[in-house]
Amino acid sequence: MPIFHVAAEAATYTQADTLWLMVATILALLMAPGVAFFYGGLVRVTSVVSMMMMSFGAMAVVGVLWVLIGYGVAFGSPLIPHWIGDPFTDLGLSGIIGPGGTVDIHLVAVAAFQAAFAIDVVALISGAIADRAKFGSWLIFAAVWSILVYFPVAHWIFDPADGWAAQMGVNDFAGGVAVHVNAGAAALALALVLGKRNGFGKGLDKPHNVPLTMLGAGLLWIGWFGFNAGSAGAVDGTALLAFINTLVAPAASILAWLAVEKIKDGKPTSVGAASGLVAGLVAAAPSCNVLTPGWTLVLGAIAGAVCALVADLRYKIGIDDSLNVVGLHLVGGVIGTLFVGVAGIGIGFLATGSLVQFGVQTLVTVVVMCYSFGMAWLIGTGIERTVGFRLAPDEAGTAPDVAIHGEEAYTLQA
Repeated sequence: MPIFHVAAEAATYTQADTLWLMVATILALLMAPGVAFFYGGLVRVTSVVSMMMMSFGAMAVVGVLWVLIGYGVAFGSPLIPHWIGDPFTDLGLSGIIGPGGTVDIHLVAVAAFQAAFAIDVVALISGAIADRAKFGSWLIFAAVWSILVYFPVAHWIFDPADGWAAQMGVNDFAGGVAVHVNAGAAALALALVLGKRNGFGKGLDKPHNVPLTMLGAGLLWIGWFGFNAGSAGAVDGTALLAFINTLVAPAASILAWLAVEKIKDGKPTSVGAASGLVAGLVAAAPSCNVLTPGWTLVLGAIAGAVCALVADLRYKIGIDDSLNVVGLHLVGGVIGTLFVGVAGIGIGFLATGSLVQFGVQTLVTVVVMCYSFGMAWLIGTGIERTVGFRLAPDEAGTAPDVAIHGEEAYTLQA
């Protein structure tokens, strides 16, 4: 798990470590536009602007909230011990940036890096409700869910000084549970709250712009090096292990996804390659600090194959998770998190003969999954029953971009 946010240890970090964390923050923040492009290419041509704006809206809302109270809730002194930090201790980052300037330059870098995490997790959720969500209602959901779900969960998992999951010994290095299981469970809840799109079925999900999706996937892979390796908080062996595993896992996952597609459908697709890439990155997030590259190859192949096999399950069970957020992030996050308990260096079953770590990984995964799903369902339902969350049928069925933003993604003029 990351240890870089413990104030008592901040003095041990060099300027090179802080510089790396600043660079990693830029890379991790690049993932939010990467999500926007990835999702934007997958939706209909009439929904591109509204889809991408959901990611950019998350960047704005969560960025403001993180500075105001998010950092304090996640990493401040305990308000409710083991469960939540005090938002007033670091209100507006006042606990780490005083009136005379920075109190600790490394902690300021940590606050920025963790802001990127908070933004990315919310952006991921948006793909489950493509083509049918009001923009204003989405911003309300993003704000409330961040405050009630992500900020506390980050405290549970990423704060070793007080978080209950961290103290149990969970290894969720770069957010397999805190980010991907958390987002996937919330996405499932919102998909149920908003219901199916008109004409729901496999044909409805035909991408309008495959190159846009491939661009988004490429940006995600680049950004993920900061996301994973930056979680070490320093330039050290852990960062380098995470770095190489961020290359290894998606490479294996792409091949596995394409193999499954070839066997099932007769043709490997570019969207399948992009999806396999994301599945491997998701699986690597919780595990990249404790797996050898060899075991990471195995994990990537498992994640790619399993996520490819469950990709069409949403059509069979009738849940309109528009862009397969559950199949990629919830499923991939669970696989990567539990694999730590199997093959983690020095902690997994294969190294110790004990299932204790596997049990810890499972317990934290289940708790976060249930909490995120339940809270997202309550928040989404509350918004739907008050200001409304789902677009009107005529808006959702024709041109959401024009109805919501008054814009079109592509305007062709003679």
